[in-house]
Amino acid sequence: MFKNIKAKILKLTSNEIGIDLGTANTLVYVSGRGVIINEPSVVAVNQKTGRVVAVGAQAKAMLGRTPGHIVAVRPIVDGVISDFEVTEEMLSYLIKKAEELSKKMLGPKVVVGVPYGVTNVERRAVRDAARNAGAREVHIIEEPMAAAIGIRLPVREATGSMIVDIGGGTTDIAVISLGGIVRAKNLKVAGDKLNSDIMSYIRNEFKILIGEKTAEDLKIAIASVVEHKPALEAAIRGRDLVTGLPREVIVTDSDIREAIGPSIDTFLESVKEVLETTPPEILADVMRNGIHLAGGGALIRGLPEVLSNYVGIPVHVADDPLTAVARGAGIILEDMEIFDEMLIQNEDELPTRK
Repeated sequence: MFKNIKAKILKLTSNEIGIDLGTANTLVYVSGRGVIINEPSVVAVNQKTGRVVAVGAQAKAMLGRTPGHIVAVRPIVDGVISDFEVTEEMLSYLIKKAEELSKKMLGPKVVVGVPYGVTNVERRAVRDAARNAGAREVHIIEEPMAAAIGIRLPVREATGSMIVDIGGGTTDIAVISLGGIVRAKNLKVAGDKLNSDIMSYIRNEFKILIGEKTAEDLKIAIASVVEHKPALEAAIRGRDLVTGLPREVIVTDSDIREAIGPSIDTFLESVKEVLETTPPEILADVMRNGIHLAGGGALIRGLPEVLSNYVGIPVHVADDPLTAVARGAGIILEDMEIFDEMLIQNEDELPTRK
């Protein structure tokens, strides 16, 4: 009896938080409230004192604009922790902010999404960082599974579903059936790689040096993998590599298409490779139900049409694809017993990256 009362009190006074720990953005879902935080995964650190100056949107605004002793860093690289202490600071800030917004006091139960196939060490780093940041209980879920749950695919049924989660650092391609991942691939071609492609193209073709933020803004504004009519264009400013002086040029969607073309080809080929190794019965289900796109990359103009033409299967973009993983983590929190078998519990259960 007392155990039941204690459990109910704990349920009422503690947060249940789902975290999509992304390379570009970290989203926080609070049980009963939905996604309440969406902050860039950037932390500004004062190197003289070692103290954190800013986190999230404030820190991102400092990228490329800081004095020598302040460094704006991205502690998550390719979906995994590259700087443990800074990640811990970022998670602590986000968890405290979530607790303030939801007005609850005790340490939260947390479900964190990680890319498919992370190593034991990488998973342990996520778990330790979340616990040190104040989490009472930490559970790990692979992002393609969380995204599939978040967009309400029938992941627990005996039918095949295919999800492609295009994030900032990695793209997860997964075929799911009966609560497990049947075939999957983790790909480094994602938002950051496209930004890098655009920066290199502008440097080589226009002889202008631009920063990562400018490249990302350009991608969001005019990126298209099919010809767009009327043509999209945007003005960019950067440093002329010849004169060293600032210069402005007009860039079109055709330029961006040429810049990201090789990476898009790699992405298409990877989706095809996963389909080629999928069991025929499940493949028949995927052909009937289609491929579902989630993550920020799903918003690139023309990508669903190009992928559909390439593999001959209908492609659907999820509603609000940016929050799919965070929403999936939230659904898991609402009914942990049903989704318990989908969480990564023990060291031996973690698949290795291929």
